[in-house]
Amino acid sequence: MTTDSPAVERLAAPPDARVEIVEPAASREAAQTDPLNLETLHLVAPAALQALPAAVYMTDAAGRITFYNEAAVRLWGLRPELGKSEWCGSWRLFWPDGRPMAHHECPMAIALKTQKPIAGAEAIAERPDGTRVPFLAYPTPLFDATGAMVGAVNMLIDVSERIEAEGSEQLLAAIVASSDDAIVSKDLNSIVRTWNRAAEGLFGYSAEEMIGQPILKLIPADLQSEETEILRRIRAGERLEHFDTVRRRKDGTLVDVSLTVSPVRNRRGEIVGASKIARDNSERRRAQEQQRLILREMNHRIRNLFSIAGGLVTLTARYAVTPEEMASSIRDRMNALSRAHELTLPRVTADGATSSQPTTLDALLHTIAAPYVEPGQEVAERIVVDGPEVVVGGSAVTSFALLLHEIATNAAKYGALSTSSGRVTAEWRIEGEELSLTWREEGGPPVEGEPEATGFGTTLAEATVVGQFGGKILREWRPEGLTVQLRLLLERLEK
Repeated sequence: MTTDSPAVERLAAPPDARVEIVEPAASREAAQTDPLNLETLHLVAPAALQALPAAVYMTDAAGRITFYNEAAVRLWGLRPELGKSEWCGSWRLFWPDGRPMAHHECPMAIALKTQKPIAGAEAIAERPDGTRVPFLAYPTPLFDATGAMVGAVNMLIDVSERIEAEGSEQLLAAIVASSDDAIVSKDLNSIVRTWNRAAEGLFGYSAEEMIGQPILKLIPADLQSEETEILRRIRAGERLEHFDTVRRRKDGTLVDVSLTVSPVRNRRGEIVGASKIARDNSERRRAQEQQRLILREMNHRIRNLFSIAGGLVTLTARYAVTPEEMASSIRDRMNALSRAHELTLPRVTADGATSSQPTTLDALLHTIAAPYVEPGQEVAERIVVDGPEVVVGGSAVTSFALLLHEIATNAAKYGALSTSSGRVTAEWRIEGEELSLTWREEGGPPVEGEPEATGFGTTLAEATVVGQFGGKILREWRPEGLTVQLRLLLERLEK
């Protein structure tokens, strides 16, 4: 038998598989007289087909197995009985969707019935131990010189690794697609190759708009050099972790992001691109800023409390006759200061939420002024309040109390409440959707004009008025005392 015999010409093998049959010299003479005699073929087959790494077996025209190699045994997990086992040596067969497949429905049976080769039919073989092997079948009928079908040869290609790899790729693709982090890949020319939904949400561009486009579209002009450095490190096989930077969205707004960039390699281990995970850093940045603000506020409050405490001791000492009287007076003032300070602290519930009970503006002012009342005085003698009843809602109590406490603290340190003769008038009225409140100081140290610099407390008060209450704050430094004018949105104060 020669390699250009009809049997070999009709052998259908995978495009990437090369079947080369080398015949023993002793068989050539018989093959010349009867090139496709089965007896001759079976003399040649063991020498040629046993060496193949792919599973190969042969049948006669009736479908009875007449030969199989060791690779077929490994795939099937058993040795079928020659001359009796039909169509295929598998213990059980299944369709690709998992339905049982009868042996007479297998690709070899169909090829013998139709006398036509089948290229790459999918099926699953189950071994006696229960393991299943997905494979591709390439059954090819064999014909003699007269055109009569004398049997068939089948090659089975185990595709377990390929299917497993495809499954892993699909799983990875699903993970990337559903990730909350923006995941992007690009080549070494910075051209985007993949773009997940989270990237769409973070940057505003769809996958269609970005794939095939340079990643530089996202990088602000003054940061374009970052990409050059990133690519240099990727080409060197380095991985960048938690690289904080800024990127530009489709609408032109900037977003703080944390990047993790890793090299992407092909099957030969060559670096062909990079994968990039981008996480929105805006919330973390805001949290850090808030933390810094809180720390500054705590420091400011503590310094104020020491300053106020010293001032209260000085005021009390002017009138106390005995140490006992002084101690009692200081204790009462400190307790009043503690009550006023508590109003400026959010109440934290068991579940971690914050809450405050609603109160009135009149009650807030009286509580905050109480520490500065002289012995024998009423609060109304130290601070005169006048205005309609205004409810300060639970969520606004803390911030508004802190605002008033800040104003009173400055008065106690530098203004009318720092002397025994000083007085404060607090008047308010409702004007449309706003509350207008005037804080007027008299009787304190002479005011020499507006201070050249403002402290953190003043900055904090202005941020509260504008940011939380949607209003504005004006200060007027008159010789007789400071006047503070507040205008706040009433609806924000009542919530």
